[in-house]
Parts: sequence; structure tokens; C-alpha cells
Amino acid sequence: MSDVRPSGEPTPIEANHDRDEPHDANVGNRLNWLRAGVLGANDGIVSTAGVVVGVAGATADKAAIVLAGLAALSAGAMSMAAGEYVSVSTQRDSERALIELETRELREDPEGELEELIQIYEAKGMRRELAAEVARELTAHDALAAHAEAELGIDPTDLTNPWHAAGASMLAFVVGAILPMLTITFSPASWRIHVTVLSVAAALAFTGWASARLGRSPATRAVLRNVGGGLLAMGVTYAIGALVGVKLG
Repeated sequence: MSDVRPSGEPTPIEANHDRDEPHDANVGNRLNWLRAGVLGANDGIVSTAGVVVGVAGATADKAAIVLAGLAALSAGAMSMAAGEYVSVSTQRDSERALIELETRELREDPEGELEELIQIYEAKGMRRELAAEVARELTAHDALAAHAEAELGIDPTDLTNPWHAAGASMLAFVVGAILPMLTITFSPASWRIHVTVLSVAAALAFTGWASARLGRSPATRAVLRNVGGGLLAMGVTYAIGALVGVKLG
């Protein structure tokens, strides 16, 4: 039977390419960055909202509330940036050390490293002959890249950048923290807590939905979990602020 298809009709391979599936090797990295950005914004929303609502529970002084919010925004953004920088720097140092070790092993024992690569592909289900052929081809093309990917899960040409990670985390946190700062600052005194709580709940619903979409997980559960956690945090801090305010008053 002829395998020719009518003009314009996609082949099975072409049809598969139309599916919503990532084929770019860097898609996973980009999704991780996006997910980290969403989570950073989420942290900014919750932590800053918790502070300003808590202070608003203790006092009606707008200046004190705004000052506390700015302090929370600044401290939180710097903390996020510093933490991310330290974490990613440690990861990068470990990756470099592993790559240096692999480079030395390839230089000192290339045959042993080739056999190790063959066994890795055999363990994944390849026949011995095919595993040996693939290992030799990849080693001839770029031995370090082949071994780093198969043994360590590392791309030697695309190590994580701690400065990029720190900047992205700081920016994401600030973006998230701006919303409760604006609502608590510009809403009428009698409505500022209500408006802040509602706007924060809406923002948390969005970040929960976005994180679920990026992770390809059920959105409803993520939204409920995100909004519930944020409301609980604001409720606890408001109650503490109100209790402290009564005692100080």
C-alpha cells in the first residue's frame, strides 16, 4: 500500500509535532525559571501582606503601616536574593567540581570511562552492541558533554548563574509585594484591610493557577491551597497585631 497522503494532510510525525509538548532542550530550564518567578512573587504577596495586615490590626496609623510594609518588602527582597545567590553558587561550585573530576577521569582512563558510559546506556534498556555504538559516537563528538549528561545530569556549557537567580528572585518578590503595599496605602482607612485581603486572595489565586499550569498539575487544588495558606497567614498576623495593639493601648 502506498504511503503517499493527500496534499496538505499531515503525516503522523507532523501531527505529533502539533501537540502541546516541549521539544526544545532548554524548555525545562525556562519552566524552572518561570516557576521560581511565580513562587517568588507568591512569597512577596504573602509575607508583605501578612506584615501590613498585622500592623494594621495593631494601629490605624497609616505611616506606621506603610513603613512596616516597606521594611518587609526591602528585607524580604534582599533575603530572597541572598538566599538564592548562596544556594545557586553552592550548586554551581558542586557542578564545576564534578565536571573537573570527570575531565580528569576522561584524560587518565578513557577506556574505563567509555565502558562506564556503555553500561549506563545498557541499564537504560539498550542492547550491548547499540549501547557501545551510541557511547562511541557521543564520545567522539564531545566526550565531556556525553559523560556529564549521562552520569551527572549536567550540561557543561549551561551552568546555572547565581547572579541571574538572585536578580530574578529579588524582582519577583518585589513585584508580588507591591500589590498589598498599594492596597493598604491607598484604600480608605475603614476599608483598607478588606480591600487588601480581597486583592491578595485574587493575586494568590492567579499565582496558584500559574504554578499549576507550569507544572501541568490540577489548578483547582493549587489555587485553593495557595489562597487558603495566604488567608491563614494574614488572619494569624492580624490577630496577633490586634492583640498586641490592645495590650499596648
